[in-house]
Amino acid sequence: MSREIRACELTALKEIAEMLNSTNDMDQMLGDVLAKLLQVTGFSTGWIFMMDDTSDNLCVAAHNLPQALNARNQAVMCGSECWCVDSFKQNKLNRAVNIIECSRITYAVAHHLGDSEGISHHATVPLTAGKDRFGLLNVAEAGKESFSGEELALLQAVAYQIGTAIKRIRLYQAQELNAVHYAKLGDVIQQIHAIQDINQLPLLAVKCIGDTFNWQHVSLFIYEQRQLSLRAHYTDNQVKKEWQLLGSDQAGPVSTAFRDNRLVMISDSDKEPCPSLSRIGIPPFASAAAIPLRIRNRPFGVLFISSQTRKQFDGYQQDFMYSLGDHFTISVENLRVYEQQRELARMEERNRMARDLHDSVIQKVFSLSFLAKGAETVLAGKDPIVERSLQEIRQLSQEALKEMRTLIWQLRPAGLEHGLLTALKQYGQSMDLIVNEQAEGLRELPRQVEEALWRIGQEALNNVKKHAGTNTVNIHLVKSEQMASLEITDQGTGFSAGKRKGQLTMGMISMRERAETLGGELSIQSGPGMPTTVKATIPIAAGQPLWDKE
Repeated sequence: MSREIRACELTALKEIAEMLNSTNDMDQMLGDVLAKLLQVTGFSTGWIFMMDDTSDNLCVAAHNLPQALNARNQAVMCGSECWCVDSFKQNKLNRAVNIIECSRITYAVAHHLGDSEGISHHATVPLTAGKDRFGLLNVAEAGKESFSGEELALLQAVAYQIGTAIKRIRLYQAQELNAVHYAKLGDVIQQIHAIQDINQLPLLAVKCIGDTFNWQHVSLFIYEQRQLSLRAHYTDNQVKKEWQLLGSDQAGPVSTAFRDNRLVMISDSDKEPCPSLSRIGIPPFASAAAIPLRIRNRPFGVLFISSQTRKQFDGYQQDFMYSLGDHFTISVENLRVYEQQRELARMEERNRMARDLHDSVIQKVFSLSFLAKGAETVLAGKDPIVERSLQEIRQLSQEALKEMRTLIWQLRPAGLEHGLLTALKQYGQSMDLIVNEQAEGLRELPRQVEEALWRIGQEALNNVKKHAGTNTVNIHLVKSEQMASLEITDQGTGFSAGKRKGQLTMGMISMRERAETLGGELSIQSGPGMPTTVKATIPIAAGQPLWDKE
């Protein structure tokens, strides 16, 4: 190779390198560098195919194409594959080569699509950067059937420069896109943190996420009762509050994300839709992401996003997806703490009311009863009408005194300082119930857990007294390092789901809400002629947040 030719090549490479670094616009870069390459080499035409994960055999740049290849909006360039494309996809094309005869040009001429303008052969070279492979650079010249080794070497050097520029621009675009994603994430976090009602959080959160990121489908699953429960679903810009249970191993990628406590990304799925997800209204998807929701690194649910468009979520980094799930979890935790603070405030208010009732109202009612009794003694036998009235006053005051003491007990159980089981037994005995108690575990319960179990047990004992048709009840309290469970079983006749719906619905809702506010669960088992068992389980260390199932 002469020094003059070598100098021209170096000049060409320098000019092309300067152009490649002048912009971060991919389309502009490819178009400009192709035109510059043809200018400095003297070749008459060229085109570039992109065939990596982000493009599929797309002719992204072309310059001076002959009429045959340019016809019908370059239909031949986007049509069936050819030798060079097939070889690239099979990873058999690793250097610049001569194409003996271009099948695209042959096809265009055979189908009379236009004049080939003397183009019949071309050179092709893969666009690579390290192990990354992006596509093909093709050049041709009228009447030229073979490219020399020097020409192919120059094309190889230019292709490497283009591949490096493509990688640089991809990295820049990924960083830019990531910045946009995190800016939107900031908006989502702000809106979610503004939600004050924990029972509205699932519904409002999935709508906020779907609207902000323009995602087709967003679903929230919560693990409860050893199953995955769909709690809210966003689709087609509409949101629905759901409560549908799935087996924890039946929800496809949702189950995998929960079981393995990791992000599951699906880029291009040709599989049949998951039957269980389809059954509960999750449409078939080509791409998806299942984000585990974790408290202290323990999963309690999954945020599932999906799309019928392939590779929809490829531009989202794993750190971003985990951040979205973690910030949702923070909102849940904040609202749970807020609810617990409100519950503590209610407890303090109940205690204050109990003290006021005991110190003022009860004393006055007791004084009224005492005065009535004294008046009866003074007027004994003198005025029967007045005496009967005084007896009625004394009887009513004693009944009011008894009801007031029961109310105070409900507001602030006198025996709770001696333990939950003791307080429940005393409460049951005050209603003439025979209480058999059993305890496992010795640890002290947190105040809010003990208070919630007390209220649940109180309501369950009330139901036994009113509806069970028995005065015998068994109470089983279990305290472990992770959980506290209270089980109350009567020896009554039971009930069916619809038999006493009007009588028990409010009590059931109240018990369930107290358990779920602290991340627990409530189950009620019964049936005609069978005992009724109410069981509340509340986590002590790391509760799982659940919401109303209305």
